[in-house]
Amino acid sequence: MFGTYHKEDVTILLKDITGLVTPLSTQERERRIQSGVHYSEMLPIEYEPTERYYQIYAAALQRYAATTAKAVGNAAVQIWEQKGKDAVLVSLARAGTPIGILLRRYLKARYHADIPHYTISIIKGKGIDKNALRYILERHAPRNIQFVDGWTGKGAIRDVLEEALHEFPEVRPDLVVLSDPACVAGICGTHEDFLIPSSCLNATVSGLLSRTFLRSDIIGENDFHGAVFYREWMQRDKTYEFIDTITAHFALEEAAGQISRVPEGAGYREAEQIRQAFGIRNIGYVKPGIGETTRVLLRRLPWKILVHSLTDEENLGHIYQLAKEKNVAVIAYPLQHYRACGLIQELAEV
Repeated sequence: MFGTYHKEDVTILLKDITGLVTPLSTQERERRIQSGVHYSEMLPIEYEPTERYYQIYAAALQRYAATTAKAVGNAAVQIWEQKGKDAVLVSLARAGTPIGILLRRYLKARYHADIPHYTISIIKGKGIDKNALRYILERHAPRNIQFVDGWTGKGAIRDVLEEALHEFPEVRPDLVVLSDPACVAGICGTHEDFLIPSSCLNATVSGLLSRTFLRSDIIGENDFHGAVFYREWMQRDKTYEFIDTITAHFALEEAAGQISRVPEGAGYREAEQIRQAFGIRNIGYVKPGIGETTRVLLRRLPWKILVHSLTDEENLGHIYQLAKEKNVAVIAYPLQHYRACGLIQELAEV
């Protein structure tokens, strides 16, 4: 175990690579990504939130704690209905990890079930951490595995998960998220594109762990995928402030369970329409949803930010603030399934 998660909340199946990787600036990472270097072979310099941004985050946490808790309950009830006490939560690092802890806490509070919870790496273009998945399969039946993430954008991770599991046909690509505006997850708390407060921050709400890393000179054939532990940020760690705040808003008797279905792929079709409207060559540079838009502003080189409203401080205040800090244009756009969409800048010379 490394990071600041409690061992009773999650088993971290990641290799500690602290001190082995030099982080790169956003500009340099973007240049390398667009010239063909895989993003998982690099780590970014983590964004250090300004005092104003932390204030916005704190307000968002209080405002959306109950909404997030309700989504956790809705999703947890469905997990219980499908897998019961034999469920095994496998969260996708790193955004899925605090969500997995919340689901585990809810299941324990409502059903008195001590559900195992692991967190492992999955990387677009590389697949799932096979060593980590084999570790889990040595200990649990494949039918009981329930993958966990925070939200969906276009649904790319669901597709990566399905493809990665071709090598593990006994494991179903069952994915649960709290917010599923892309309408692709098997279980969700809601299809609404709402602000999950943990999406506002990076390591400081994720056990002080970096995003996952995979490069052959550091990650051996038998290793788990890697992550860095930012020990120097211990005084800024808000991981359990987030988890405990949401837990305090659990309403165990109110969870609705099954959510009405929306036509699958509706979110991807909207992203494709946006791509065409703005003359973007690569659909990968269109990142719809509050969570994905926040990631674009925190980790990528944003070009424009599309929002359903320029005055939605309640849902998008942190996005307005980040865009202001980074001098990125925010444009009102008639979004259908999302409240925001981040567009990544395409570099002319890479």
